Amino acid sequence: MNIPTPILGVALASCSINANADILLLIDLTVSNTITISSTSGQSSATVAGTDFTGVLLADFFTDLGTGFLETAGVGDLVYNGDPSDATPGLFRSADSVGLNVWSLGGSGSFTENTVAFTGSATWTVDSTVYAEMLANNHFGDIYAPADSDDDIATATLIGQWGYIPSPSALAVFGIG
Repeated sequence: MNIPTPILGVALASCSINANADILLLIDLTVSNTITISSTSGQSSATVAGTDFTGVLLADFFTDLGTGFLETAGVGDLVYNGDPSDATPGLFRSADSVGLNVWSLGGSGSFTENTVAFTGSATWTVDSTVYAEMLANNHFGDIYAPADSDDDIATATLIGQWGYIPSPSALAVFGIG
């Protein structure tokens, strides 16, 4: 995905980045009822063995508990770096979690410290209720692996952070929308 520098700068400038954690994934909600997650060149802050079935958790993605959902009809090639894409990226949200789980990215789901964590991007169409919850989300957070809901964080490993590309209305506030 080609992200215009001013937008990327706004997204990154709004992050209170953990000194030891790169931004690994960017969240784009600029198209109605659509979420696109794109990799960056960010490197994993830890080595951890995971599973493709469990995936990674974008911690504190939502501001409140809400409805759970499962989206398995993602399109794209977002994968764990070095793994082949199986072209079946999925999203999951447990009803008792404020995190967003990204899974089924192909390969092992494992990460190696100081190497690029992900490659590619994926897009999902979500219903308007889920999209509204996503628009009200936080603007950055930690990524844990392997984890699929908040209750997995205690045993998962922090590998990096996710950042947010603002919605069109937020871009107008910054004078770039």
